[in-house]
Amino acid sequence: MDNITFQYPSWYIILCIFLGLAYAAFLYYRDKNFREQSRFLNWALGGVRFLSVTLIALLLLSPLLKHIIRDVKKPVVVLAQDVSESVAAGWTEAERNAYRESLQQLARQLEGDYELKEYSFGSSVREGIKDDYTDKLSNLSDALSTVYDLYSNQNLGAVILATDGIYNEGSNPLYISTQLGAPVFTIALGDTTAQRDLVAKRVFHNRIAYLGDKFSVQVDIAAENASGSKSQLSVYKVEGNQLRRLQQSPVDINSNDFFETRELILEASPAGVQRYRVVLSEVPGEATTANNSKDIFVDVLDARQKILILANSPHPDITAFRQALSSNKNYEIKAAYIDELKENVAAFDFVILHQLPSRMNDAAAVLNTIRERNIPHLFIVGSQSNLARLNQLQSMADLRASSGNTNEVQGRVNSTFSLFKLSEHLTDNIINFPPLLAPFGEYTLSSNGQVLLYQRIGKVDTRYPLLVLGDEGQSKAGILFGEGAWRWRLFDYLQNQNHDIFNELATKTVQYLSLKEDKRRFRASLSKNIFNENESIYFDAELYNESFELVNEPDARLVITDGAGKEFNFTFNRVGEDYRLNAGILPVGNYSFQASTSYNGENLTYSGQFSVQPIQLESYEATANHGLLRLLSEKYGGQLVYPADLASIADMIRQREVKPVIYETSRTQPVINLKWLFFALLGLLTVEWFFRRYFGGY
Repeated sequence: MDNITFQYPSWYIILCIFLGLAYAAFLYYRDKNFREQSRFLNWALGGVRFLSVTLIALLLLSPLLKHIIRDVKKPVVVLAQDVSESVAAGWTEAERNAYRESLQQLARQLEGDYELKEYSFGSSVREGIKDDYTDKLSNLSDALSTVYDLYSNQNLGAVILATDGIYNEGSNPLYISTQLGAPVFTIALGDTTAQRDLVAKRVFHNRIAYLGDKFSVQVDIAAENASGSKSQLSVYKVEGNQLRRLQQSPVDINSNDFFETRELILEASPAGVQRYRVVLSEVPGEATTANNSKDIFVDVLDARQKILILANSPHPDITAFRQALSSNKNYEIKAAYIDELKENVAAFDFVILHQLPSRMNDAAAVLNTIRERNIPHLFIVGSQSNLARLNQLQSMADLRASSGNTNEVQGRVNSTFSLFKLSEHLTDNIINFPPLLAPFGEYTLSSNGQVLLYQRIGKVDTRYPLLVLGDEGQSKAGILFGEGAWRWRLFDYLQNQNHDIFNELATKTVQYLSLKEDKRRFRASLSKNIFNENESIYFDAELYNESFELVNEPDARLVITDGAGKEFNFTFNRVGEDYRLNAGILPVGNYSFQASTSYNGENLTYSGQFSVQPIQLESYEATANHGLLRLLSEKYGGQLVYPADLASIADMIRQREVKPVIYETSRTQPVINLKWLFFALLGLLTVEWFFRRYFGGY
């Protein structure tokens, strides 16, 4: 619908008309140029001039053309179908086809009067209804929240929710805070009959364990209608296609509503992602055995480090450090004397050199191996140390000392130390610990060393280092300029009845020095090592040039190998300066991968492993929860309907008399912008000019 409005008072239109009449009368009333012609010609030309002038005057009033657009929106009806595994678990093919036909017929009944929106939900909510029923999870609250987010500000007429009422992800749909403002009709699917069933309901475990440790697995066992039955709880190690039983214990079911929690202790071995299976043996008459077992995955990390304490001669410091480091379960400690050393130093991750090199033994072979293999190390300087040789072996600090002279020094924490954090308890109390014996001389620090402890001589705080840490070539190194640390350990126990301060200082120092930086120029990574079977697996990769700048000019490839040796080949995509790859969803099992690229003629590779674990939640709850659906319908003013009565839902929705919504939109534009108006004026003036010219008026 169109109408015209003016930006000036409407009575101005009369003035425009009078202006047109006056102009036409003035021009043609007494004009005698057309006396010989028909009298009608004078009146016709006057009328044309009247229309032209009036129209031009009206345009000066800036008229606006207002156009009203009406849009009629039908009420929206949302039909959401649960496509999780539990919905169709007991259906025959005939029952599935019959339900599909009934649902399609309901959709046809609604499409004429309503705008029908169809969705599937389970692990996620997506458009369209699929009848494959393969989702591993049921999330009812997510379905309702999605409907609210999409249609809360529209004319929502009704929501139809077809589900069995079982949810195993998300919150209880009865308690979500969203208010739909529309009735919810629930289609009750599934079987509510409580059958005899034994379930490994939940298994709680750590996702990560350390090699050689014991870890706990808690199993929740539930049973319905199985009183008096007996079962066996077994734990298996899944090794490829083979099962190796680790433990077994009897389960006596003494009630029809049975529940019990069992704790199992397993040993983390070997390193890598390990797969275990918890199995309950079948009881007679059990409805299904799909929920009698559950697979779990544990990432066993080999974080143990082999530490060698190598001494020039027996000393109580050796025992003090050994006991302190033994408090960390990830350290494997070996103590030896340089003259009796039988182990290969290259086999150790960290070496403590107590008074080595000494004046009697420069430990050249050991120190050469440490330098060649870039093994992190800590020098402990004492009265037997060869200081000149020590200055040659490291560049963090230089000590010029006269032979045999020592100072008794206490340790003071450097407030600007930034390589790692120390507790306030250590910082405040170590200044009171007994003094160590440090060489007397001149100390000079270099830029690649950072002082953790300074020397306090008597009551004088010096800038001489007592403990300095830093980088030495491609490995980390440290120097403790003093012997007698055993006194610190004893004093710590005397004051605090524990060794926490000394242990913290020793373990944090060794932990920092032994930490190995990954300096490989090509690396591939995963966000985690264990994925669910419905998760896409993403890889990231980085390639560095010789200056350790990110580059991604060459192609990067990835080969994933499953437990049976089958290979999956991929090529990384370039994203910015990195590489990224979506390997998609893979079957349950253990996998290894190798990423590779070639840069400047050098072949670079990176290997790793990951596992995909099954989601078995849908098999743990087999009894439909129609009570939840009834409460949900009552909460939103709807009704619960069984599949046999699907056709009645359309009539119930129509009885609600949900009306369409009419949306009106007005659009205005200046009349002067109408092109046809310009041509109309041009036509009128052209016609007048032509006849005046033709009949000799000009």
